[in-house]
Amino acid sequence: MAVDPPPDLRVRKLASTAATFDAALAQLTHWDVSPQDAVARGAADIVRDVRARGDAALLEFTRRFDRFECRDAAALEIPASELAACAEALPRDEYDALQLAAQRIRTFHEAQRQDGFEYVDDLGNLLGNRITPIDRVGIYVPGGQAAYPSTVLMTVIPARVAGVGEIIVTVPTPDGRREALVLAAMHIAGVDRVFTIGGAQAIAALAYGTATIPRVDKIVGPGGAYVAAAKRLVFGPVGIDVIAGPSEILIISDGSVAPDWLALDLFAQAEHDAAAQAILLTHDAAHLDAVHASMQRLLPTMPRRDIIANSLDQRGALILTKDLAEAAAIANRIAPEHLELAVADADRLLPLIRHAGAIFVGGASSEALGDYVAGPSHVLPTFGTARFASALGVADFQKRTSIIRCSVAGAEVLGRFAATLATGERLPAHARSAQARMAGIDHNR
Repeated sequence: MAVDPPPDLRVRKLASTAATFDAALAQLTHWDVSPQDAVARGAADIVRDVRARGDAALLEFTRRFDRFECRDAAALEIPASELAACAEALPRDEYDALQLAAQRIRTFHEAQRQDGFEYVDDLGNLLGNRITPIDRVGIYVPGGQAAYPSTVLMTVIPARVAGVGEIIVTVPTPDGRREALVLAAMHIAGVDRVFTIGGAQAIAALAYGTATIPRVDKIVGPGGAYVAAAKRLVFGPVGIDVIAGPSEILIISDGSVAPDWLALDLFAQAEHDAAAQAILLTHDAAHLDAVHASMQRLLPTMPRRDIIANSLDQRGALILTKDLAEAAAIANRIAPEHLELAVADADRLLPLIRHAGAIFVGGASSEALGDYVAGPSHVLPTFGTARFASALGVADFQKRTSIIRCSVAGAEVLGRFAATLATGERLPAHARSAQARMAGIDHNR
């Protein structure tokens, strides 16, 4: 019986001192966030059809894309009893792992909660912020190519901690296959309703509602190209979190962490798909070669070695820098989703980092721990958006409402200044509205 040969490991090596380095780095890290024309058109057609035909369109798309026939839209919903049964039937080690992860995620996000504030200024005006949860949230859980119970926990639990009134989850079930571990995670996290729909049609149903699927106020959760394109289309009528791109890891290493560990950390991101990115930065040339050798030796042992090899060939790199400070500067340019500081004195390097979705400090801090059980949500900004975006958290499921209660004296003083500014903006009704509440004017007329 013929055995397929192991894939070749092709990963580019770059040096920051090379004249072509800046151009090579820009090309390596570039990712076009706009959907391809065919994807954009396809997503738009699906969103338009679901908005117009509701449940009938959902049934049609579920049959076409997931090869799953439903007699009616009600059959798309998974009852709470099935979620509970899946949790009860799990092997003990899987159930315990979900429970531990859920508790750690809950504890971390409970620390994020804020109560708002208020104060009284020197004019007697009360000013403040009131923080309230979103009424209803839709959470998209991927399910086309793999099962993601971790994504359930990392999205649902922060929403639950925030106090969201109702949490609706959608998950594709290709060929009608329901993943018990995912459904068990939904029970443990405390979802309210679950529907077996995916893709752009799920996003459209959550955004606009159908006779069966409730309309939500915000949609969060990662997904593929059609999901991302649909989220762009529905933003406005509904809120969204981020447009997720391919998974990324960047490792800064000084040679103090075992090369095999670093090779496996790079593989852990590369195995997601061919578009994932895995990069290592080091100022130690011998260490760079040692990591490369570990990657070559370990790749044949990886079950997803073909995907890893393809990812590293397309978007991976081992980069030699002048020193660790330059490595930190390059990391800030890339603004990666995941950043590992695999160095002996990580606390000294940490202050130099400004842009990253999550930072794993020290050699013991494997990024894979953050994917599952560390506590912070693993839904993170990608393709450089860590320059301005943050990890999914409690604040993403809450609203801040300004509270303004003016005293009579405050209205008189502030009214004069407001009227002056309104007049300067050529908005006379604004000016008169401010003046109408000033002392000396009959408020009952």
